[in-house]
Amino acid sequence: MENTRFKLSQYACAVLLVVSSIALVSYQVIMIDDVSNGLLVYVAQAFLLVASIFGLDYYVKLITKKLGK
Repeated sequence: MENTRFKLSQYACAVLLVVSSIALVSYQVIMIDDVSNGLLVYVAQAFLLVASIFGLDYYVKLITKKLGK
């Protein structure tokens, strides 16, 4: 049960990061027709964290599967 909650919170955090970065970029494009450098850094870090969350989970599953055999 505890592991399921942890994974759910990880995935929720990942989805919220992606949605917030897309929302912020679209807001800036609509309002000022430009995207600032700071926002681009935020988007890059958000996508890097999301990729790390999903990528590490995949590698951990792969390693445990190989060790279990």
